[in-house]
Amino acid sequence: MPATGSPLLDVAATGFPVLQPGHGAIASTTYVPATPGNTLWGRLPCEADSPCAVVRPGSVVTVDTLSHEGVLEDQDRNPREFFARYGVSGAHVLDDAQQVADSGMAHDFDDDGPHLVTGPIAVAGARPGDLLAVTILGLTPRVPYGMVSARHGFGALPGEMPSLPGPVFTFATAHADRHGAWGRMAVDPMDPSRGSLRFPLRPFLGVMGVAVPGSTRPHSVPPGRHGGNLDVSLLGEGATLFLPVQVDDALVYFGDPHFAQGDGEIALTAFEASLRTTVKLELVPGGAALRPGHGRVAPFAETDEYLVPIGLDEDLDEAMSDCVRCALDLLTTDYRIDRHLAMAYLSAAGDFAISQVVDGVKGVHGKIRKSDFRELRPRR
Repeated sequence: MPATGSPLLDVAATGFPVLQPGHGAIASTTYVPATPGNTLWGRLPCEADSPCAVVRPGSVVTVDTLSHEGVLEDQDRNPREFFARYGVSGAHVLDDAQQVADSGMAHDFDDDGPHLVTGPIAVAGARPGDLLAVTILGLTPRVPYGMVSARHGFGALPGEMPSLPGPVFTFATAHADRHGAWGRMAVDPMDPSRGSLRFPLRPFLGVMGVAVPGSTRPHSVPPGRHGGNLDVSLLGEGATLFLPVQVDDALVYFGDPHFAQGDGEIALTAFEASLRTTVKLELVPGGAALRPGHGRVAPFAETDEYLVPIGLDEDLDEAMSDCVRCALDLLTTDYRIDRHLAMAYLSAAGDFAISQVVDGVKGVHGKIRKSDFRELRPRR
């Protein structure tokens, strides 16, 4: 619920400066700000959309992303007024968020998704059948605050939670010092003496994807073979997401920035707030037919430590099955081990988690330790 009258947030004390458009460190020569002209709201790019930037494979790009929190219609489509209820001064609200809210950009709260998406960015020469490898080089908070939202009819307990009338918005703050970075939620915003809940920050982008064929922009909520709203919390700094290219030049995009999310994302959203991300965009020519193999053309990921199979379906059981098939494909393709042995290994040592259950199409992801295969020798 709104916490009107909350004490003014001391932004300087959080350790995170406010990164207005074009200000602060920008780690690459190609910078894509989240201006209204570079932003889609509630829909994802399609083949007919013009790119806001064109880069060559191997390029490093810095992209500003915006959270939809504070911009949505049930938050009065005015982030400065909305966040003022929680003690945030107008100077500490992002100018580009306010510009999007004020722009008159078309958005239907009931029929469109909530997400603000920056892009698309053309990767010159990408063709259907290729894989686009998106490596996350950096994720920097643009503000030291954000929201967790719960709305009726959504989340893991629709009709049961939230138990209060209307949507419930929980304000959270981000903090950093030499010991690390963490988030806080006040137990009682009007009584600081009661203390707060403290949890680690794990920034990532919930939405990363490539454009779909045709002239119809897909809804931003359900993920699919194009990627989109995957909400896989492992896709933080150092991770690489592999996306099967759907259209010429790929037309990649970014959005739905998170500061932290528990697997499942059960309330509807997690700790969501704007991020500046730097990514490397590489091509694997013909890679959709080579990896993960067996004809499966869908997203998967990798970190320094793990292979990350991804499964998607409206039915959670089917999403789990899809994820296991992806895991088997990765193991048989990358390590050339028998599929039955791979199944036995996964049962003994693979970990599978629910990515999210709130986006219509549910997600499951796995963690397969790459170190478990260091003793393997190539098959003769």
